[in-house]
Amino acid sequence: MPTKKASLAMPDTRGRFGDYGGRFVPETVNVALDELTQAFKLAKSDKEFKRRFANLLRDYVGRESPLYFAERFSAQVGAQVYLKREDLNHTGAHKINNCLGQALLAVRMGKKRIIAETGAGQHGLATATVCALFGLECVIYMGAKDVKRQAPNVRKIKFLGAKVIPVTSGAETLKDATNEAMRDWVTNIETTFYIIGSAVGPHPYPMIVREFQSVIGKEARRQMLKRLGKLPDYVVACVGGGSNAIGIMSAFLKDTALKDTSVKLIGVEAGGHGLASGKHSATLTKGKPGVLHGSYSYLLFDNEGQVILPHSISAGLDYPGVGPEHSFLHDAGRVQYRSVTDKQALKAFKTLSITEGIIPALESSHALAYLMTGEEFKSKSTKMLSAKSPVVLLCLSGRGDKDMDIVQSKLEIE
Repeated sequence: MPTKKASLAMPDTRGRFGDYGGRFVPETVNVALDELTQAFKLAKSDKEFKRRFANLLRDYVGRESPLYFAERFSAQVGAQVYLKREDLNHTGAHKINNCLGQALLAVRMGKKRIIAETGAGQHGLATATVCALFGLECVIYMGAKDVKRQAPNVRKIKFLGAKVIPVTSGAETLKDATNEAMRDWVTNIETTFYIIGSAVGPHPYPMIVREFQSVIGKEARRQMLKRLGKLPDYVVACVGGGSNAIGIMSAFLKDTALKDTSVKLIGVEAGGHGLASGKHSATLTKGKPGVLHGSYSYLLFDNEGQVILPHSISAGLDYPGVGPEHSFLHDAGRVQYRSVTDKQALKAFKTLSITEGIIPALESSHALAYLMTGEEFKSKSTKMLSAKSPVVLLCLSGRGDKDMDIVQSKLEIE
């Protein structure tokens, strides 16, 4: 088990967060990862690269994203809930932050062809968007099942000029799309840049994604201090691979040494149909360490030791692994990981919609649902707000346009 002395800010020189992360890839891929690591290191110290990235985040993405006090939703849960509105970014989710940064790296490295995997379609849409912006060839791999349930995003991706390749192997979801993207990259590694969408994969990807998504946490921390003059009691975010969660939590990881600056961090995974169904879900709460897609982290396994998919109503949380930094933070105890069911997420989706006029993504609805069900909040909640009610900062990672057909069909059935 990794110790708490391991870095909470960066991986070590081997790309490890404690015991997790690293590289488990063929030699040809290792060479490309070394090239990417060096390019990223140089870009981070390049004033022109940082200036261009910051300007595009402001003028193209629309940052900084607002911090919104959800007053009526807060009254429902008995906590002062502030939403970090990543749903208001261009393309409707946090994914654009990372895609824009990685696309700038690709241009810097002279790569003309971009590939990506996607589940809910938001990463695919963000990738297609930045490729259109920079005039790059774009290929998106997507599980055939996800192509059907996320049809609105698929139409947008194609309209932007990208090619969508439905993956019909396996369960036809995100894991299988990632497998195919990896195969493509190995075959075309000299000309192709692989934009990985979450804080997963071999080093340096978890570090790169965390860095580009850290803008969420930096802004939110500054906004909370300006608005309230203090940090939140809780920071809550949904966790699949974990990019939006590590993005917002990265700014608060060290706020634990002193009681008056302690910030509790909670990551919320997909619990599927719940324990009674026998379906596997919640990687960090029910999984164990293993290797997948070039990295060592927590995974879900069946009784025979085979990696299996979690069940989730949300395509963006339908991944059997989680980022190595989250795996380390789980073992170190710095972040508490919980899960909610499909039914609870649907209820939260509807509740935020009717109380605030904000339709959240199903992924974000899992984080919202935990505020309505979690022991941390039930024990403190009187369903009445006061100055003593806990202050919660929640990453609203995306909007729910893409999920309307799924939600409508489920609510009609119920």
